Amino acid sequence: MKKNSLRWTGILLGLFIAYSFFTPNLNGKSVSINQFYSDLEAQKVTKATVMPTMLVYTDGAGGNFHSAIMPFYTNTVIEKLLDKKVETRIVLEDENGRFGRFLSAIFGWLPTLLFLGVWIYFMRKSSGGGGGGPSKLFGFSKSKAKLILPKDIKTRFTDVQGIDEAKEELVEIVDFLKNPEKYRKIGGKIPKGCLLFGSPGCGKTLLAKSIAGEASVPFFSISGSDFVEMFVGVGASRVRELFADARSKAPAIIFIDEIDAVGRHRGSGTGGGNDEREQTLNQILVEMDGFDERANVVVIAATNRPDVLDKALMRPGRFDRQVTISKPDIKGRVAILGVHCKNIKLAPDVNFEEIAKSTPGFSGAELANLANEAAIMAARHNCLLVTMADFENAKDKILMGVERKSLVMKDQEKQLTAYHEAGHAITAIHSPGSDPIHKATIIPRGMALGVVMRYPLEDRFSLTRQKMMADLVVAMGGRVAEELIFGYDMVTSGASSDIRQATALASNMVKYWGMSDKIGPVFHGVDEANPYQKEMQSEEMNKVIDAEIKALVQYGMEKAKELLTTYRHELETLAQALLKYETLSGEEITTVIKGEPIERIIEKHEEVEHKF
Repeated sequence: MKKNSLRWTGILLGLFIAYSFFTPNLNGKSVSINQFYSDLEAQKVTKATVMPTMLVYTDGAGGNFHSAIMPFYTNTVIEKLLDKKVETRIVLEDENGRFGRFLSAIFGWLPTLLFLGVWIYFMRKSSGGGGGGPSKLFGFSKSKAKLILPKDIKTRFTDVQGIDEAKEELVEIVDFLKNPEKYRKIGGKIPKGCLLFGSPGCGKTLLAKSIAGEASVPFFSISGSDFVEMFVGVGASRVRELFADARSKAPAIIFIDEIDAVGRHRGSGTGGGNDEREQTLNQILVEMDGFDERANVVVIAATNRPDVLDKALMRPGRFDRQVTISKPDIKGRVAILGVHCKNIKLAPDVNFEEIAKSTPGFSGAELANLANEAAIMAARHNCLLVTMADFENAKDKILMGVERKSLVMKDQEKQLTAYHEAGHAITAIHSPGSDPIHKATIIPRGMALGVVMRYPLEDRFSLTRQKMMADLVVAMGGRVAEELIFGYDMVTSGASSDIRQATALASNMVKYWGMSDKIGPVFHGVDEANPYQKEMQSEEMNKVIDAEIKALVQYGMEKAKELLTTYRHELETLAQALLKYETLSGEEITTVIKGEPIERIIEKHEEVEHKF
């Protein structure tokens, strides 16, 4: 396209130079033909030269004028000049001959021809030259992919921790991009596409970029939502342009983030087969099928919802390699903390293993946020080093929200909160299967007036019935404690979140996990792969399900009442300790309910060597 533009520019420039060369150099003022007639009637015209398309005349004062005339008016002009007895020179041919007349005719039509040429050029580009319809004329169909060159990609596999199994799956792709002949000689073919799926923040994008960094190839990055616009056909045109650009720079990697934006099951849209999203998906499928085996282009896509993707994307020959990016275990969290704390100045008391134990279920992005929040808190206190206390405070802020120290609570409301949280803690301690208590506080954080935090001792990948029943009991422990201590009429709305969590847990136990003896191991929920499907059960079964959910929640409430009645003295002791100290660790709670005094060590940022 660049060569064509230069060619046409040269042609137009040549025509302009030729026209300037062959066109007579007319001196004097240019006037209209009407002005000429006025001067002629006023007998101001003394000399005149009439050409087929031009009239040149001189007035009595010595002024020179020229005016363009149409060829069929030439005879009329000559007759008028002769009638006025003006000295007239008639040139039947242009002074430059027939070529001059030809140029005059060409440049007379030049504006119209240029307009037609530009219109035809853009119409061809918008229809036949790559598709996209009228949107191409305005640039809508241009690919929005960001090209990152190998020299600008600093990410390597060493920067991605906690997902070693996933990295092992992708080492082959790096090797293929570096040494494709190694696989071709033996007859092997590398997968055209690789689908990464997992929870948000687990490192899918970082892993894709590290592949490009290890292979040292160009990296085309685009989001699934960048394909779709209001004009039909724009997405398909962008897909074509993206794949064409990648082939031109092969070996290369195309990374499509959040591919479920365009890769959902076809037929579920409102536009049927003409839906813009579905056309874009069809074009992706066609482009992947059309990959040249020697093109050395690998497509990597990421999504949080693999269950909603169209089956055509998942078949062999397209995204035939699927890699699960799971949340890191305790060893992975330690490694991730090491990566994100590489540039943070840490105090000697910081222990990554202890932080990893207290952050089960954290993704890589959440751990990065934790390290950053800890550094910010240390800087806020004018410290040079980040201590373990900073990490603890940052974790509390992330999980429970910011402390609302400005909130003034009445003594009665503060007592209600203390007994409410003590109820959660005592039921957790005496419920087999419950996670151990990490911390309890009655300092308002976020939307809560108090929180009891529980963490498992090790990573857990499934839930037992015992754990579920214990969680139901602990969830209802706060409301039961309020009623037991202050009476039925003094129960507060503070248990709304607890009731919601208990109801959701009981619902999952009945509908999805087969934990109801009356209903049995029968699925009664909504199929996540098809969100448009409604729950398929009769009205009678709905009543049975509701009754079973209520029975499970009711069990949690009755069991909590039994435990708090039995261990009421521990409830009283712990509530008073919370009123005194406001925040207690798990070890301090154990010490308090044993009746032993606790030694509170107050963390301060006053060490001279740590101050700015």
